[in-house]
Amino acid sequence: MRRKGIMCAEVCDATCRALSEQTNLDEAAVRVQVEWCRTVSLECARVFDEHPGAEESARACRACARACTDFLVTLG
Repeated sequence: MRRKGIMCAEVCDATCRALSEQTNLDEAAVRVQVEWCRTVSLECARVFDEHPGAEESARACRACARACTDFLVTLG
């Protein structure tokens, strides 16, 4: 579980950095990055759901996945 949480944090961080620092990304690259972040976040939320005491982490992962989904909608 710990390894999965670290991976999730790294993917989310990489996505945030890519979106905030890279102004020349094409839409397809942005979409792939954000979809990857959403997928990893949902997978991590499911893992955290199986462990008592990890509810807050599961909620954070789902919130990240929702933000990714909302962002993807803006891309059309």
